[in-house]
Amino acid sequence: QVQLGESGGGLVQTGGSLRLSCAASGGTISNYAMGWFRQAPGKEREFVAAIRLRSSITHYADSVKGRFTISRDNAKNTLYLQMNSLKPEDTAVYSCAAEPGAYPGTSYHRWSYWGQGTQVTVSS
Repeated sequence: QVQLGESGGGLVQTGGSLRLSCAASGGTISNYAMGWFRQAPGKEREFVAAIRLRSSITHYADSVKGRFTISRDNAKNTLYLQMNSLKPEDTAVYSCAAEPGAYPGTSYHRWSYWGQGTQVTVSS
């Protein structure tokens, strides 16, 4: 059973950048579809980005398209989210997720494994 741990969150000004990392253990991420979700206070968890199993096909929420980039380093067993041109509305707890096999889509309840999350705060 894969275990996930995020890092790289923090406080950044509007227009700044952050790179989140999600290190996996107990499983190889090359066997999983991988994704990032976020949850702001008082809001439901929402899809941010995903990358499919054994391919370079990626998916993004419209709100982050062109600003965020998801990538995976199978040799390091780590998933990344490069976030540029950050906005205050990007403030949230960001969590990585994994699902064995096929890409399950953007609904968070279809993803089986989760990290604990890392806080990203963008000041105006």
